[in-house]
Amino acid sequence: MSDLKKIEKPEPGEYPFYASMYIDLLPDDGLLLKHLQENLNLVKQMVSAIPGEKWTYRYAPEKWTIKESLVHIMDDERIYAYRALCFARNEKIPLPGFDQDAYVLLSNANERSIDNIMEEYEAVRLATIALFNGFDEAALMRMGTANKNNATVRALGYHIAGHELHHINIIKEKYL
Repeated sequence: MSDLKKIEKPEPGEYPFYASMYIDLLPDDGLLLKHLQENLNLVKQMVSAIPGEKWTYRYAPEKWTIKESLVHIMDDERIYAYRALCFARNEKIPLPGFDQDAYVLLSNANERSIDNIMEEYEAVRLATIALFNGFDEAALMRMGTANKNNATVRALGYHIAGHELHHINIIKEKYL
């Protein structure tokens, strides 16, 4: 991917406090889109090294499998990218939240092949990068409301990348 724009890291006040756990995982270098691409490459490498019997393993009874975690990352990315699009277009109607556990339960992730999951994962990521690369500075700074929380468009992009890193770290720690 060439010609990726620089998107500065959001300041506190541009996102709800809880999101700092994700945003803080990224460097303050303005290279959000490059990090999204690198995260995709990292996930592909990680996935290729995981033995098949680990895909549906749970490290605790109520915890997600690796397949469920990957599909959850995609669900979250799609929702946050949609929120970013809405906020960039100056949507004034507050957007709803979502129940991540209900989404995972109905995802049927464990019945899908890892190749199918990764094909979708890459498509979602490339669409996200293209979406954010098309936003101008004014759009990146627009703020909207989702799940009763305010955030700027650029903060949503950083949430996507940091949320993914959060789950990559859990997979490395608990499954590999």
